[in-house]
This record gives sequence, C-alpha cells and structure tokens, in this order.
Amino acid sequence: MHVLVTGATGFVGSRLVEPLLKAGHEVRVFVRDAADYRGPREVEVYEGDLLEPETIPPALEGIDAVYYLVHSMKSGGEFEAMDRKLAANVRDAVSESNVDRVIYLGGLGDETDDLSGHLRSRREVEYVLEEGSYDLTALRAAVIIGEESASFELIEQLTARLPVMITPRWVRTDCQPIAIDDVIAYLMGVLEEPETAGETYEIGGPDVLTYQSMLHITSEILGKSLYILPVPVLTPMLSAYWVGLVTDVARDVAYPLAAGLKNPVVVNDDRISRYVEIDPTPFETAVRQALGE
Repeated sequence: MHVLVTGATGFVGSRLVEPLLKAGHEVRVFVRDAADYRGPREVEVYEGDLLEPETIPPALEGIDAVYYLVHSMKSGGEFEAMDRKLAANVRDAVSESNVDRVIYLGGLGDETDDLSGHLRSRREVEYVLEEGSYDLTALRAAVIIGEESASFELIEQLTARLPVMITPRWVRTDCQPIAIDDVIAYLMGVLEEPETAGETYEIGGPDVLTYQSMLHITSEILGKSLYILPVPVLTPMLSAYWVGLVTDVARDVAYPLAAGLKNPVVVNDDRISRYVEIDPTPFETAVRQALGE
C-alpha cells in the first residue's frame, strides 16, 4: 500500500514510518524542510506546507491512505484555529484526490466534561476530517508514554524535581495511559484492517490510574521520594503556570496539556480489540521503556 505520513517529524509520526516500511508499505512523508528530514532512506520525502493548500495535492498522487498526525500546539495560543485550518486544508485536498482513507490520532475525553482547549481541539480536528469524501478512521488516546512525549516529560520532570507537590484536584482524575509502541501497533493495525475504515475507536493501556498514581509509580522507578498534597484552590490555569515554571516543557505545550488534566480520559468502548489484537503494555513497563531501562 502507498501511504503518506503527515507529522512525520513529530513524536508519533517519526516512530510510525519504519514499522510501515517493515510491513511492506511504500511510504512518503510530508515535511516542511526535506533537507532536515532524518528518516529511513527508503522513504520518499515530499516538501510542502499544510498552510499552503496548493502544495498538498502533488503529495497525494498515487497514495492509498494518509496518516494525519499533525498538532500545532507549539505554534502558540492560537493553536485551536491553526489546527482547524490545517485539517481543513488536508480534508479538501484529499477529497479531490483518489485517496480512499485517512487515519487520525486524536484524544480521549467526554465532551460533556467541558473539555480543555487541547482536548477540544483534538476533537474538532476529528470532526473537520470527517467531512471529507473518504473513509476516516479516528483513534482516540489519552496520555502516550514514551521518550520525547510532552505529556510524559511533564510527569517525569515533576517527579524528578519536586519531593513535595501541592497540586490541584486534577491529580486524582482518572487516566488510561498507553505506551507509544501500542499506539503504533493500533495505527498499523487499522490500516491493514479494511473493516475499520470510517470508524472511531478508543485506545488505551491495561491500567486506569489517577495522575497521582502515575506520579508515584514514576517516582519509584526514578528512585525518588514523593509526597503529594491535593488542594482545591489551584485552578487549571494556575496549575498550568505552576507546571510551566517547574518543567522544561515548552510553555505553549505545557499550558494546554496541564489545563487538560482536569478531564477524565478513559476508554469506554473497546471495539477495536475485535480488529486489532495487541498485548497491551502495563504502565510501569511503558515508563521503564521511556526512561531507557
């Protein structure tokens, strides 16, 4: 199958390319600067910009499926509008091409829970992509555990740097984290299973944990002592500023992620297990892998 990967230099996209090649697919990547791309030699590199719609159609020639793995949080406070614009440009270009499928990785979260800007943007992108004249397969995930994951960097740095945390109530919010290897397996699996075309699935690891539990487990693996005191007075915005001060994660990324911690993100629909069978990675194992142990 001929596959185009957008977001190929990002955390997820960069890890997807090689498994696609090993599975026998022909892979093309869409990047802003071809000279800086450091992926496998077998990859066809196409240079363009999703903000420039005219650069997208040539990259779609001969393509059977497109992975949409783009997120613009690093662009600053207007990332929600930027996300919608990028998704609309891709939707329009793919709709006018011969591409049959788009595969998108979005976020978990119940819209009745007043989703944060980050999670709301992930859902809005999904809805924009759904409007195209092709089959969209959408996967929704919570915190992805892996090296270079911004969400995991927040967890790692907080536990490594603070022996005592005065945290907002979101520290006891439920989350179902998933290992990056499992995310890649699901992304690969739906591509190779035609029945998943046009469907939306929730994906997660085997453990449902509070953020407090995730922090404690990570601190134990790091050999650190950690005491957490949840208090009701820290608003999501104040906690976002706090996370920004304590960690090295870029402020434009840290703030939206921290604001989203108030939303429960748990799998309520496991239909994907009918089509893609994997051995889910426990949270502790995923953390050790992310830390290089």
